[in-house]
Amino acid sequence: MRIVLVDSGIGMLSTAAALHAARPDADLVLSMDPDHMPWGLRAPEQVIARALAGARAACAAGDGNGVDAVVVPCNTASVHGLADLRAEFEPRVPVVGTVPPIKPAAAAGGPIAVWSTTATTHSAYQRRLIETFAAGVEVTPVACVGLAEAVESADPRLIDEAVSYAAERTPANVRGVVLGCTHYDLVGERITAALGRRARLFTAADAVAAQTLRRIGDVAPGDRPGRVSVLASGRPSRLPAAALTYPAGRALATAAPAPGAAR
Repeated sequence: MRIVLVDSGIGMLSTAAALHAARPDADLVLSMDPDHMPWGLRAPEQVIARALAGARAACAAGDGNGVDAVVVPCNTASVHGLADLRAEFEPRVPVVGTVPPIKPAAAAGGPIAVWSTTATTHSAYQRRLIETFAAGVEVTPVACVGLAEAVESADPRLIDEAVSYAAERTPANVRGVVLGCTHYDLVGERITAALGRRARLFTAADAVAAQTLRRIGDVAPGDRPGRVSVLASGRPSRLPAAALTYPAGRALATAAPAPGAAR
């Protein structure tokens, strides 16, 4: 089993780690785009172009091996690029996107808060999700200024400042907090500590991993551990140093590198 993940940076780690835990025999290709990150500040057509470039590079790097799925563990890329990726790769290769888990959070009971980037917080996309899946539930959108960038940098001071900023804007009575950016998954413990109360965090990584495996279908386990390879804007690379500061990154670093991968 060979699965491609496409994102601008290390926000993909939580989904990749969930896939690795569910299918440790699967080969994972982590296609990052450090030359053009962050995608969230780019125009939709630029995001589409970068997501397509990342998926194409990863699919071409398989030494003749096929690809079983393309995963987009990024809300921005899913919003803008999923249709174009599916038009190019499906039905031959399933393409799985990421949606903020507002539906399960609302089903668990409100009030809830939705932590997202500033752009996503003010987007029609998020408003539609709330209207569709959280009707009748008290929802507070929280713009997490600088949090994704702080997580990408792995700077503890910047992370704590950004988490504190968002926590101060989260009502004290919320029962659930939706993490609407995959970067935030990597600092879930810091978020829980900053909230200082019982508030369940809802993340998309496990659900995206499960949906990916459902779309792939019944594939017998391989006879060797899965390998992890990394592309940096199409070039063979290694996990960024920042990735290794997070448990998800360290879990992936223990996997065997793919043949020819940068070490």
